[in-house]
Amino acid sequence: MTETQTADHKALRDTYASRRYFKKFEKITGHLTQVAAAQAAEGRLGGTEVKVLTRYLVQLSFTFKALAMKYLLVGRETGRFFGSLQMDEVESGFPVFNELLVMANDAQQADSHLRNMPDDAALKDQMLRKIIGEREIPTKLQFALSQRLYYEELMRGELFWAQNHPEALWLETMGERRRRYLVHWAVYDSQINLPTLYLMEVEDSGRTALPKDERRWPEAQAHLMGQSLGGLKLVTIAKGFDESFDDLHPKRLKRYHVGPMYSSAFTRQKGPIRDVLETARAPAGEDWTLAWTVEDLESESVREERAGWFSTVEREVFALDPFSGRGVDTGATRTERSIIMPQRPFQVLEELNPPGFGAVTKYVVSPQGRVLRY
Repeated sequence: MTETQTADHKALRDTYASRRYFKKFEKITGHLTQVAAAQAAEGRLGGTEVKVLTRYLVQLSFTFKALAMKYLLVGRETGRFFGSLQMDEVESGFPVFNELLVMANDAQQADSHLRNMPDDAALKDQMLRKIIGEREIPTKLQFALSQRLYYEELMRGELFWAQNHPEALWLETMGERRRRYLVHWAVYDSQINLPTLYLMEVEDSGRTALPKDERRWPEAQAHLMGQSLGGLKLVTIAKGFDESFDDLHPKRLKRYHVGPMYSSAFTRQKGPIRDVLETARAPAGEDWTLAWTVEDLESESVREERAGWFSTVEREVFALDPFSGRGVDTGATRTERSIIMPQRPFQVLEELNPPGFGAVTKYVVSPQGRVLRY
């Protein structure tokens, strides 16, 4: 780890701060699924898309739930050093990438850990005996129970991992040998410590259906995972895929950046949102804002390219944002920026009206928990 990375990372060693952090994300991940539902209601997301997005967001909530169990007793004397959550307080506000790598390793060994631990009932019985019989706080037993709950959460699966490999959902058959799929995958980007989701509509003109093709499908999966870097433009990813597979035709590619999360209590980001949160002085649980960015790349036409002496292959021509030459910079057809925030910071944002936020969609969480779009 470099000095810069270390300076950007913060360890949550205080019990209260750690629990407040996880409580905050429990709320945020719940609101994210509401935002996806709101976009579906507006017609901006199709039924299949919203199901895929909701699944990833629910998995993300399970990941935070597991980490909350792991670090439940942080800052308490447990008789065993087990570290504390490392979060990126400058770039993302999310846990650092290494937390998910360690969690994946723990998941591989969760079964053996659980076999060697007392069950929930036995631990709770021992805790009662300690409290009533010895009149002591059973911190070590509480820690043992929290670790059991952590491993049980890992055993349940359906978590958001550092890599979530591509899956293909059939959408339609377009002729005798042409099928359309929604290929989706996700990563926890190690460069920016943020969950990143990818959805690609692909037309398949191969002889064997893509998910059943024992050669092409593993190759396509490996290719997409290798290109899943936030620093790569969508047009670079799509063109690379298009040129690597002559009978797979990427018609649309969308990338969702979940975050950064801004919080006056936990992060040190600079800019207008920081000023808004400091001015709002919102109570605990409402002092946050989450960015939600969608990059969208569409194919506008197809050209034929010679392949060998007697054959041609299709190549996609992608539409780039025509305004002010920004398409060259973004590598996308369009980019939509949104923020999700509680009502009080939103009111301050409206009052301060910082430049650059006019075109940003605001999803505002009411005190009752409803998400409203502005």
